[in-house]
Amino acid sequence: MPRWLHRLLVAIGVTVLVIAFALLGFQVWAGITARQTADAQATLDPFYLSPDALPGPPGTLIRTEPLDVEVPGATALRMLYVTERPDGSPAISGGMVFIPDTPAPAGGRGVVAWAHPTVGMADSCAPSRSANPLRDTEDWLTQMMELGWVVTATDYAGLGTAGPDLYLVGQAEARDVVNSVRALKQIPNADPGPRFAVWGHSQGGHSSLWTGQLAKDLAPDLDLVGVAAAAPAARLQDILQAQWQTDVAWVIGSEVAISWPEAQGAGVDPGQALSLDSVLTDAGMRDYRKIADICIGTISLVLDVGALGLEGQQFFATDPVNVPAWRTVVQEQSPIEPLLDTPVFIAQGTADEVVLPWPNAILQRDWCQAGVDLSMLWLGGVNHADAAVTAGPAAVQWIADRFADRPAPRTCDVPPPVPPVAPPQDAVGN
Repeated sequence: MPRWLHRLLVAIGVTVLVIAFALLGFQVWAGITARQTADAQATLDPFYLSPDALPGPPGTLIRTEPLDVEVPGATALRMLYVTERPDGSPAISGGMVFIPDTPAPAGGRGVVAWAHPTVGMADSCAPSRSANPLRDTEDWLTQMMELGWVVTATDYAGLGTAGPDLYLVGQAEARDVVNSVRALKQIPNADPGPRFAVWGHSQGGHSSLWTGQLAKDLAPDLDLVGVAAAAPAARLQDILQAQWQTDVAWVIGSEVAISWPEAQGAGVDPGQALSLDSVLTDAGMRDYRKIADICIGTISLVLDVGALGLEGQQFFATDPVNVPAWRTVVQEQSPIEPLLDTPVFIAQGTADEVVLPWPNAILQRDWCQAGVDLSMLWLGGVNHADAAVTAGPAAVQWIADRFADRPAPRTCDVPPPVPPVAPPQDAVGN
């Protein structure tokens, strides 16, 4: 055998062994991590159990306990509170509370309600139950503590508590947000005042905009001073029509495949039953529950979705917007009604490949024409994952101005850096 061939075969053999050992190591690591997660969740389960009889109406605190995180100058708590479904039936949500160590001012603290982005549907994905409760809060939470605000952060009912999880159902999200604010009144040293701002990212941006639409009816006892959102999932029809053939559909689609049919039994009626087999591929029908339960940001999600993409399998068999019942839900869950009574701050990255920039450019155009007090911050080169932490300091300043009753700025004389129009069809989904 020629020496070069022998060396080549040895090199190939070594490479195969390295890959085999790496895969074995990953499997062992994944198994250990899964067991550790299961053990941690079992320890947390008793805290999230609903009492046999609820202690009061929506906004009633059930219990709190210390949250094992380090937030400079603040006390962090895990909380459980009463909220409600869109049909008025009671529900339970977990969440977090961050209370500054400084004394509250006369009249109470300003309140910021944080609405988190898509995280996955398993119990361990709920922020207050996760291994990284402070994810997405870098660069703004500590600032809020220094300013003396109290921050509440809902998990949303059904995520980490008894289901269903009504993902991207605005009527549910808004209730969970305002009831998390109400629950603060019963927490020692929280000392909230009646004024609050809502701040959210992605799905949480969807929640924020819906809170802006519904807060006055849901919580006339509270005063919403401003709505802030980073990369909000607002124009859902545009997003779905652009993304239904991409890997993004596996993540978002898997969760709405569970939540939107459930919402029909919780007070949200699209008029027609939602049929999954009318819009999902065979692979989608087989794997949507598995994908929905994998926490966003984990290696497992990347591998599972990536493997399905490499096999050429799509989640949706057709654009769901073309199916009447699905189109109705998509339209009804899009928080695109102009917010004329509340100032709005929206940050959007130009490199976002999940919540694409052009639908929010359309939102900017439409809301500016309608007279919304809109401050639009375009983040050049920023992707979806980094939108909230990048825009966080600007959002803090904007919220501080709302608490100080300064005039709300409008940036409508500055055009968006991307055209407010859908790209050509041959560019969508590629």
